[in-house]
Amino acid sequence: MKFSPALQHATLIQRYKRFLADVITPDGEQLTLHCPNTGAMTGCATPGDRVWYSTSENTKRKYPHTWEMTETQQGAFICVNTLRANQLVKEALINDGLPELVGYSTLKSEVKYGDESSRIDFMLQAEDRPECYIEVKSVTLAEQEKGYFPDAVTLRGQKHLRELMSVAAAGKRAVLLFAVLHSAIERFSPARHIDPKYAQLLNEAQKQGVEVFAYKAELSADNMTLRSSLPIVL
Repeated sequence: MKFSPALQHATLIQRYKRFLADVITPDGEQLTLHCPNTGAMTGCATPGDRVWYSTSENTKRKYPHTWEMTETQQGAFICVNTLRANQLVKEALINDGLPELVGYSTLKSEVKYGDESSRIDFMLQAEDRPECYIEVKSVTLAEQEKGYFPDAVTLRGQKHLRELMSVAAAGKRAVLLFAVLHSAIERFSPARHIDPKYAQLLNEAQKQGVEVFAYKAELSADNMTLRSSLPIVL
């Protein structure tokens, strides 16, 4: 995924009201960015970090600039725009970039399913195999070289795990794909210390046939590509 036009950079002053962040550009101008991440953003929003942002051509937007990535003072790149995770996964699926998920002829997005009124991120279909349901989660929480999900208690995430278990029980393929969007992360675990219920359900889901993968994105201010599989420690 190439950024066009190219991202611009500024220095983070503060994030506030969940959806807003103030930055100062290299020429001294102060801007307010839209922050498309409603999570805790632990370690992703430290004042003084370099922020990379895109600019919308939509003149009706109150805040035309969107916070896309953080470059920490330690040199790590983090994609904080959670919408990018699904875009990266879709790009990888179309280009056969995920070896475990090739061989399907049809790709659908945001398909309604399950007993708890959910929407699956992606559904893959082919004539010669069961449907494949793929739920995508964005991983940005890092402690040293280990990545964690979630960064806050997630009832929605717990619901998705229950739905995926039902899919697997019905004889269809159920996949949970963690898109790791932090350059310093080298392995992944569920955040048991933050949401023990989610970690318990993830372990149960895997035992019941839900496939769990973690793929790391190669990140820069120019482009992003979902590229390498990471080990998962449950």
